[in-house]
Amino acid sequence: MPLEFEKPIEELEAKIAELEGFAASSGVDLSGELQVLRERLAQLKSDTFDNLSRWERVQLARAPGRPTTLDVIEGTMTEFVELYGDRTFGEDAAVVGGLARLEGTSVVVVGHQKGRDTKENIKRNFAMPHPEGYRKAMRLMDLADRFGRPFIAFIDTPGAYPGISAEERGQAWVIAQSIQRMARLRVPAIAVILGEGGSGGALAIGVGNRVLILENAWYSVISPESCAAILWRDAKEAAKAAEALKLTAPDLLSLGIVDRIIPEPGGGAHRNPAATLASIQQALVATLEELSRLGPEELFEDRYRRFRGLGRYQT
Repeated sequence: MPLEFEKPIEELEAKIAELEGFAASSGVDLSGELQVLRERLAQLKSDTFDNLSRWERVQLARAPGRPTTLDVIEGTMTEFVELYGDRTFGEDAAVVGGLARLEGTSVVVVGHQKGRDTKENIKRNFAMPHPEGYRKAMRLMDLADRFGRPFIAFIDTPGAYPGISAEERGQAWVIAQSIQRMARLRVPAIAVILGEGGSGGALAIGVGNRVLILENAWYSVISPESCAAILWRDAKEAAKAAEALKLTAPDLLSLGIVDRIIPEPGGGAHRNPAATLASIQQALVATLEELSRLGPEELFEDRYRRFRGLGRYQT
C-alpha cells in the first residue's frame, strides 16, 4: 500500500504498465506516448523524493518492506548463529542477536526486530522490547568484550515496551544498565539506525563509537505523534511535531548526533532492499576498518568523548 505522497507515482506507474501491456497485446506502437510518460514519472519521482518533509521521512522509515535487522544480518554477513534468552527471565523476540562474520571479521550483532506481517509483528511485539530483550543484548555485549569481537547494533524500534509487565520487571533500570554496559565496551561498537529510533528503547543499544543512520530513518527522544499529543493535545499534529523535533538524518548529522548517513535508493529502502543492504555493508566495513586502529582503552575514551560532546552550544 503506497504512502499518501507516493500515490501520484503509483498511479502513473500503473498507467505506464497498462499501456505497455496494451501495446504488447495489440501490436500498436505506443513508444512515443510511453517515453513521455516515463520522463514525466522520472520528474515526478525527483520532485517528490528530493524534497521530502520530515514527516514524510518518518513515514518512509515505517514503510512495509523496509529491511529488518535479520534481513540486514542475512544480507551483509555470513555464518550467523542466533543466541536466545537473557538467562534471567526468558526470551524476547523483539530483540535478536548472535555471532556472525562480516567479510571475514568475527562480530557480535544485536538489533530490534520488526515483523514482516501482522502475525509476526505480534510475535515480535512490534519491536518494542521488554527488559529481557535488553538483558539479552547485554549478554551479547559481555561476549563481545570477552572474546574481543566488534559489537554491531541495529536500531529499529518505536520505543521500549511501556506496559505494566515491563515496568514490573524494571524496564527503566535495565535500559540504564544497557546504556552503561555498552558505554564501557573495550571493543569497536557501531550502532546503525535502520528505521525508527525511538527514545530510550533505541538509546539502550545506541552507545557506539560511531552511529550511522539510513537516509530516511529517524532518531528522537519521542515520536512525532506522542510529542504532538503532549504539546498540542492532538496526535494529528504529528507533521508539525516532526518539523520541530528535527529528527531526520540530515538534522542529526548537522547536530553531531550521528556520524554518517547511509544512502537509500530512490523512493526509500523498501523499494530496493538489495541496494540498501549493499550500502549498509560498505558503511560497516569502512567504519570497522577505521575503528580497528584503536586499542581497548582508546575505544573507551573515544566513545566517552563522543557522547560527552553532545549538546554543546554557543551563546
